[in-house]
Amino acid sequence: MSEQVVTRFAPSPTGFLHIGGARTALFNWLFARGRGGKFLLRIEDTDRERSTPEATAAILQGMSWLGLDHDGDVISQFEGAARHAEVAHQLLVEGKAYKCFSTQDEITAFREQARAEGRSTLFRSPWRDADPSTHPDAPFAIRIKAPQDGVTVIRDQVQGDVTIRNDQLDDMILLRSDGTPVYMLAVVVDDHDMGVTHVIRGDDHLNNAARQMMIYEAMGWDVPVWAHIPLIHGPDGKKLSKRHGALGVQEYQAMGYPAAGMRNYLARLGWSHGDDEFFTDEQAREWFDLDGIGKSPARFDLKKLENLCGQHIAVSDDAALRQEAEDYLVADGLPALSETQSGDLERAMYCLKERARTFPELLEKAHFALTSRPIQPDEKAAKALASVSDGILDELTPQLQSVSWTRNELEETLNSYAEAKGVKFGKLAGPLRAVLAGRAVTPSVFDMMLVLGREETLARLSDAVT
Repeated sequence: MSEQVVTRFAPSPTGFLHIGGARTALFNWLFARGRGGKFLLRIEDTDRERSTPEATAAILQGMSWLGLDHDGDVISQFEGAARHAEVAHQLLVEGKAYKCFSTQDEITAFREQARAEGRSTLFRSPWRDADPSTHPDAPFAIRIKAPQDGVTVIRDQVQGDVTIRNDQLDDMILLRSDGTPVYMLAVVVDDHDMGVTHVIRGDDHLNNAARQMMIYEAMGWDVPVWAHIPLIHGPDGKKLSKRHGALGVQEYQAMGYPAAGMRNYLARLGWSHGDDEFFTDEQAREWFDLDGIGKSPARFDLKKLENLCGQHIAVSDDAALRQEAEDYLVADGLPALSETQSGDLERAMYCLKERARTFPELLEKAHFALTSRPIQPDEKAAKALASVSDGILDELTPQLQSVSWTRNELEETLNSYAEAKGVKFGKLAGPLRAVLAGRAVTPSVFDMMLVLGREETLARLSDAVT
């Protein structure tokens, strides 16, 4: 296909952007962005009873957090209802669709009888070939004339060729008797009018493709490239659901996962590029192709997500990481950092990034830089403090007052002091962690001293021996 690639993400605004929807959006985004194409966003809000502005806002916020930018304005499917109806009437005029006056009660009665007799419940409208002169003055639906023999072949880039017998397809309703278009029609018209070249979506839509192809072909429109991706399952192999703790994407932000790690993990959830697990956004855009999508459902694994998130935190730019940490605090409803704390966090980032898998873990490691005097040691830290006399800390203070405040000098001074006292440095490290951070688990003592600076370090030591 030589024309510009155009993909779309088309969620229904009936709830949050869940993990499966986020992955579908990501695949579409990667495919378009990696080919210099367009990635469009359409809100399928035709179900007016279930669609809410809050859900639309949640979808947009979730995509914003994931960094999935779209081209052009957000398109509302509901607002295109007149255009959808116009296509149904065009097919009616061209004899490719017909007026069906069968009532819902008649259709229900037919199906019940067919079920009782063991026959197919596929409804065949008696109005398909009726003479217009026999049409009653009554409400009618517009149905498409489905092919009645032969087969429809869905040429799918993930599933392969899927063949459906045409005698299994009914004359699908395009326009209801109240004049409103059905979802199936709206999707096809919107995708055509938006210039969508590739439809990448969950394989729960696979059967819809055969019915939607009827409209494409009746209108003489190019059928897009289909790629139906397997759904995501929980660790137990069953479809991911709330019982697995399936959450809206924003809840993962509120739990402190970095967006880059989430993008990396979602990309690997059902798609692969050799044995590569960790990769950058740039690599993902370059590598992503439909050929790499597997046919089997992927399993959501929080440990793998956390592992990848840790790797992304470790290589992130300090300023960007500090900003995302602050965004996490907002998302989780926690107090914002002061300007001073924000600066201190960024300065400390070099010694926080290693082995932090989430922002709560990173901020816990940053406690020493974010807290203020007097330092209140927690239970474990207090025990370490009790194991050393105030005298040792008191003796250390004057030595640190005159030392050059570099890592080498600090290491040499503290190690020499420990040696002079006949103890290993580890014996000093515990109490110093307690004094400087109020925690037993912290970055190295030397890193904390460098981040805090001479004045603050000495003030905390002084507090501990008074």
